[in-house]
Amino acid sequence: MKYPTVENALLVVVDLQRKLVPAMSDPESVVARSAIMVRAAAELGLDIAVTEQYPKGLGGTVAEIATWLPDGTWVGEKTAFSVFRSEAFRTFLSARRREVLIFVGVEAHVCLLQSVLDARAAGYDVVVTSDAVGSRRDADRELALAAARQAGALVIGSESVLFMLLRDAKHPHFKAVSALIK
Repeated sequence: MKYPTVENALLVVVDLQRKLVPAMSDPESVVARSAIMVRAAAELGLDIAVTEQYPKGLGGTVAEIATWLPDGTWVGEKTAFSVFRSEAFRTFLSARRREVLIFVGVEAHVCLLQSVLDARAAGYDVVVTSDAVGSRRDADRELALAAARQAGALVIGSESVLFMLLRDAKHPHFKAVSALIK
């Protein structure tokens, strides 16, 4: 398993949408931790992909996330649960030539898990940011995290992911990124 670095990683934000997020078990925490990941990814220049499951019915990405998305962010609508069933996403991903996908979002046991499993099947190393994913029921979230681990994903908290990306306190973006988690 490759560790995520600025050079090899891409952040995938799964379905953090206006009508879906409020139904999650701990929506404020999931959105707050996901926003930290998005802000850090933007600061570090990581590519970001955002999915929206049937936005006509579930609304667009929540403002707390959309506000921080940099220019060049890929935003794709989908009806399939796994983002890998989107040809547009696969095209975006292959053009970026990234080896590690970092996931945040909802629902952990449906769209996020199916995307993680498809990413692993496609040969990607995967990091699931455990404190930035949610489900309606905590038990479903925990089972999804266990399934992701069993499939070979690294399941760790956002702070661990960010410090893996930085690698060193001498990183030029260390102060900006570390300020996000204080």
